[in-house]
Amino acid sequence: MLDDLLERILAAEGDPAARHAGLGMLLAAAHGRAREGMNDELRPLGIDVRGFSMLLALDVYGPSSQRRLIDFTGIDKSTMVRIVDDLEDGGLVRRERSPQDRRAHAIRLTGDGARTLESARRAGVAVGERVFGRLGPDERDQLVGLLRRLAAR
Repeated sequence: MLDDLLERILAAEGDPAARHAGLGMLLAAAHGRAREGMNDELRPLGIDVRGFSMLLALDVYGPSSQRRLIDFTGIDKSTMVRIVDDLEDGGLVRRERSPQDRRAHAIRLTGDGARTLESARRAGVAVGERVFGRLGPDERDQLVGLLRRLAAR
């Protein structure tokens, strides 16, 4: 049903508003498919896409305050607290007093968190091949470039 609607909207000659809406719907459908596939693969690891992104951020930036993680990921404060709580409950991260500011906590990846991250990376490769496998390397690079332009503020 959605495919039919999208085709009709995107084919609408002379209706730029409909085409823009259709493009947004198409982008949302692609995002939904990728996110659903990734969450399905990550579920046995006890995390979802947001947890995976948090583990990735900690791996890239090292121990970080929640404020710093919010800045890196763009996740809102209340969602960040839930994600860190879930990861901490799963033994994947731990909160430690920050040596620079005793009022703040640094979030640190645990050994289990690092192992889960490696498993999640393998899951990401499998999902990526299913979702993006029809695109050649040049097409993937082009898609990344186009999406970066759209996502730029």
